[in-house]
Amino acid sequence: MNQLQVIASLAERDVLRYTPAGIPIVTARLQHQSEQMEAGINRQVEFEIAAMAAGEISGRLNKASLGGMFRFSGFLARRNRNSKSVVFHIIDFDPVG
Repeated sequence: MNQLQVIASLAERDVLRYTPAGIPIVTARLQHQSEQMEAGINRQVEFEIAAMAAGEISGRLNKASLGGMFRFSGFLARRNRNSKSVVFHIIDFDPVG
């Protein structure tokens, strides 16, 4: 199973573009900060992750406010066929708070 859900702020967003097949895509960077329990110890967690949205959801992401907090859900996949780095593919998101 490959599912990811994270509460993060929308740190950066590129302009809406279209694939050669005509599918709208928006790429973005998400920032996350939280405190997690690991091995009985509280741990401060901070990270940035590359993200993208394709199809209908890309229009919503394109209109989402920069700096806003959202609950994102989706999956991880390689950036491209030959890449070792991953991108978070957003399939849904909702504002938090």
